Amino acid sequence: MTTLLRIDASAQMEERSLTRKLTTMFTTEFLQANPSAKVIIRDVGQYPVPAIDHPFIHAAFTPLNAREDWMAERLLLSNTLIDEVEAADIIVLGAPMYNYGMPAALKGWIDQIARIGRTFSFNLERGDVPIEPILKGKHLVVLSSRGEFGFEHGGPRAHMNALDPAIAACAHYFGVDASDIHTVAIEYQEFKDARHDRSVIAAERTTRELALRFAKTAR
Repeated sequence: MTTLLRIDASAQMEERSLTRKLTTMFTTEFLQANPSAKVIIRDVGQYPVPAIDHPFIHAAFTPLNAREDWMAERLLLSNTLIDEVEAADIIVLGAPMYNYGMPAALKGWIDQIARIGRTFSFNLERGDVPIEPILKGKHLVVLSSRGEFGFEHGGPRAHMNALDPAIAACAHYFGVDASDIHTVAIEYQEFKDARHDRSVIAAERTTRELALRFAKTAR
């Protein structure tokens, strides 16, 4: 059975959030084509996970057999979030661009998942590349919205795009290779003109196509 993990990171609610509309569309189309699939929904936009702090770092870097009771409790949410990623075959990420980067809620979720011994190993015997991902073979669909436009490679605002590179840099923690990241973006949101309307239509079409493609592949 295929498992789809849906992450919503928008601070906006359903009626105002373009990314939530896209993640809902993807999930609906995917389940219609593959009704036996399992879906896990984690809304970090509405229910943000706490930022990591010194106790979290202390607990995470303490060997399992040496952890005190409070450390296990401190890592409980992180373990749950990682379990959801481990179970997923496909991760659908609703990731609006905020101030050219990712929402704080999304960064908080990633920080809880990037855990030594759970999602990556660290060994200096590997030289200058000591980090090695533990999870593998997953696909990531990033459904985004941007107030401006031209953030794609070669676009006039590509140099301002801190969202897509950050997600790609962290994708190995989710078990996703760079070639398995699929990004769909609505642009011109602040302009609210015909270009925005066309961008919404194109993004919705591509979202449906991706959902059907993954559903058919997973069956």
